[in-house]
Amino acid sequence: MDLGAAHDRLRPLMFSIAYRMLGSVAEAEDVVQEAFLRLHRSAQDGMEVDNLDAYATTVTTRIAIDTLRSARVRREQYVGPWLPEPIVAADDGDPAHRFDLDETVSTAFLVLLEALTPVERAVFVLREVVGYEYDDIAEVVDKSATNCRQIFARARKRIEDGTPRFDPSRERRERLASQFVAALGEGDVAGLERLLADDVVFVGDGGGRAPAIRKPMAGALAVTRFLVGLMRQGERIDVRLELGDANGQPALLTRDAGGALLGVMTIDVDGGRITRLHNVLNPQKLGHLGPVGDLSALLGGR
Repeated sequence: MDLGAAHDRLRPLMFSIAYRMLGSVAEAEDVVQEAFLRLHRSAQDGMEVDNLDAYATTVTTRIAIDTLRSARVRREQYVGPWLPEPIVAADDGDPAHRFDLDETVSTAFLVLLEALTPVERAVFVLREVVGYEYDDIAEVVDKSATNCRQIFARARKRIEDGTPRFDPSRERRERLASQFVAALGEGDVAGLERLLADDVVFVGDGGGRAPAIRKPMAGALAVTRFLVGLMRQGERIDVRLELGDANGQPALLTRDAGGALLGVMTIDVDGGRITRLHNVLNPQKLGHLGPVGDLSALLGGR
């Protein structure tokens, strides 16, 4: 088992599984590191592996299941809504984080996965993302192939119930995002209301470490007024808006005057309107993207 030669090839695969399982860059990195340690110990013990990719996937998934079980206890005590840590390709210099950013890593999708048990999440990721057969999944999660098929069917039903009914093209999503940023910058209340779905939901994640609403806000009028109010505060502290891409979807990056990151807001679109806005402000969830500013200090005039 030549791990030295395979390390750079295996790491993106292992990270992509761990990140989809956990929704956390930091926790996914810890899982990958622990998985490599176990692979090295197996190699030192003289273990022969026919398919290194499959073995790495198995070890990574099992560690991720255990990690998710303990992480759920911490997330129950989290201050305010919990959102996944964003991956912004342009800012994140780690090659392992540059895996295919499809719909299965969008913020909205990862939030839906939170409703699954750790084993359900593992079965879903291995089947839907990795493309494993049920017999192979059964070996990873220590269930029968028939049981895994049933688990996947239940998980997929729960996920499909929460996914957009009309998935717009990439160009359409980017155009709506551009219009949203323009209307936000101009304080165009009417323009913002036209872009937002009637039942739009805004979710903020400050984790008790940055100013953020503690409960999701719903409704086009309420969200519009809230966003306009945020913009007025942002102008006072010289906050800058930057349209970017996070988790494979349009996103609004907020930076301070020096360019340090303050927040990443992903923009979900269903049909022709924006349906959800997920705003990650917790500085602990942004550190992998470069310098992070202190939003609390800015708002406090420090």
